[in-house]
Amino acid sequence: MASPFLYQIDDRLSLAELTAARLDGHVVELGEAYIPADAVETLGLRAGSLASVLGDTLAATHLSAAWVHGAPIPMPARHTVQRAVPQRGKHIPSRNLIYRDLAVPPADLERAGGVRVTTRLRTLVDLARVADDEHTRAARMLADDDADLVDAAIARLDSGVLPHKRAAIALLRGIAAAQAAIRTT
Repeated sequence: MASPFLYQIDDRLSLAELTAARLDGHVVELGEAYIPADAVETLGLRAGSLASVLGDTLAATHLSAAWVHGAPIPMPARHTVQRAVPQRGKHIPSRNLIYRDLAVPPADLERAGGVRVTTRLRTLVDLARVADDEHTRAARMLADDDADLVDAAIARLDSGVLPHKRAAIALLRGIAAAQAAIRTT
């Protein structure tokens, strides 16, 4: 069920009405939707704001999932999505999406705000395997002070065969070492 605090464009209000409400200070943009200006951003609201992008068959992954999980990063300009259902659909990739057709296993998905998003563990593993500054920064911010999450991600990478596994493990071990150094000071 959609949140009563989330205004999708053309659901209850048109884009013109939402824009006017934003100019009046009643609502603010959140993802692909709007929320009341005094509402607290939650995982459910962030995820639900992507309902028009994800629908019933896609899941937010990588940077989009990190943003949904509350990592202090800007919302990606192009959302990274992946199939959340076993069968291929008639999905026509959009220029506004980074689309991966491989289905995400159900164990790596959670529902939030009526849509699917990869779990924090899967998101951290995915971010660590992409070798660029933006994904590395997002991985550090998602891991923040959660040493258990970092340890679980390292264990998961150690147990499987994945591309860019060694570099991802090295990055996560660096994050774990930095967290340990902060805890001891």
